[in-house]
This record gives sequence, structure tokens and C-alpha cells, in this order.
Amino acid sequence: MATIKEIQEILSEITDIESPVFEQFRDDSRVGVHKLIMKRKKQIQAELDEDRRLEQMLRYEKELYATGCQYIAGIDEVGRGTLAGPVVAAAVILPKNCKIKGLNDSKKVPKKKHEEIYQEVLKQAIAVGIGIKDNQVIDEVNIYEATKLAMLEAVGNLEVAPQHLLIDAMQLDVPIPQLSIIKGDANSLSIAAASIVAKVTRDRMMTNYELTYPGYDFAHNVGYGTQYHLEVLKRKGITPIHRTTFEPIKSMLEEVEDKR
Repeated sequence: MATIKEIQEILSEITDIESPVFEQFRDDSRVGVHKLIMKRKKQIQAELDEDRRLEQMLRYEKELYATGCQYIAGIDEVGRGTLAGPVVAAAVILPKNCKIKGLNDSKKVPKKKHEEIYQEVLKQAIAVGIGIKDNQVIDEVNIYEATKLAMLEAVGNLEVAPQHLLIDAMQLDVPIPQLSIIKGDANSLSIAAASIVAKVTRDRMMTNYELTYPGYDFAHNVGYGTQYHLEVLKRKGITPIHRTTFEPIKSMLEEVEDKR
């Protein structure tokens, strides 16, 4: 009779949830064996579900592959709604039918998984481009226009020319065929990849800003208006990376000007 460890090794090699191997151990009286069978079946089902999810997120890409498009760039941004720091955009071209386990809209991916999936995207991607527009540009042209500029910069930094763009809810003024997708980071793997790259890139920048401007908790709030961030703003004032056209910073500056 095979030991439980030996059975565990056998089951680990099975990828078909209907495999007859499961039936071979069905009559085994050991509780441990039945637990292993249930565990492995659950793992296989989770893998099947994940593959279906990824397949669904490739539907826009597959429509373009069918037309002959090979280099499809997904584009997304991070940091539009923060009080401090830049807006960061990324453009990512993945290989045809590329599936990266766990890849999703960065807001749906646990933060502890961001770095791992980011590294896998960089490993598999054909090309990655980054675009960054700081708070000064944002204050000068507004956040919407700054976001477009960051996206255009990201596309321009791709080492491989894209044949088509898939963009998260934006249109870009470039002579490249494109499709704007609402909630694109949750509906396109290419856009989701860009979402992760932009998120990790910006988070690293904000962590560095925490060293330059300690006390604002930029490493954790990444520039968003948390209660603590707002309290520190009142106590310590604004930094050179805060957006002066965003509230409550705009009103704080106006109050200072009125007192002069």
C-alpha cells in the first residue's frame, strides 16, 4: 500500500479534475488520503477557474490577434486622485495569448502580491514604457491633460511600436488604432499589466518621497488624502510635491495669501 506521502506526490502531478487516478484511491480507508484528494481537486478547480478568468480578460486582445495585430499595448495610469506626487502611466505589450496567474486590476490584487506580479510582467512582456508627469505639470495643465501626457510618454517609451492600443477609459491623440475600455484594467490583461506596472512604479516613488519629506506617511498613503495626511498638512504645511490646485491644499494656500 502506498504511503500518504507517496499518494500526495502522485496527486500533485494530476491536472485533470476527472482523472481516473482519483478513483484508484476512493476506497482507501485512511482519512488523510481523502483529505489529500479533496485538497487536490480544490486546487485543480481553482486553477481552472483562474484560467477561465484570464481567458475572459484576453477577449479584446484575441479579437485583435484575429485581425493580424501582434503588438497590442495596454495602457493605464495611477495617481489621478492623490493630493501629492505624480501621475504615472504604463504601456505594456504582452506576448500573444500570454496569461500571468493572478494578474488583474491592481486595485483587486492584494498589495503583498503586487511586486511578484510586477516582476512576472517585466519578465514576460515584449515591451514596457513608463510615463511620469509631476505635480507641477498637473497644476499647470490639470490632471486629465497630465494623465494623457503621461500615457503618451509611456507609449513613446515602448521599445517596440504598438499596432493597437487598449486604453483604460481614455482616448489619445496618436495615429495608432485604439480602443477605450471602461474599467479596462479589470477587462483586459494588457491593461491590467499596465495597471500593475504603473502602481508599483508610483508606490516606489512615494516611498522615496517619504525619506525626503518625512512625517507625511507617503510610503503608506502614497499621496492620498487620508485623515492622518490631512492632519499633518495642517501641522506641517504643504511640500514641494503637493498639488496646489487640489483641495484642501488650494484653500490652505489662499488662506496664507489672505493673511499677508
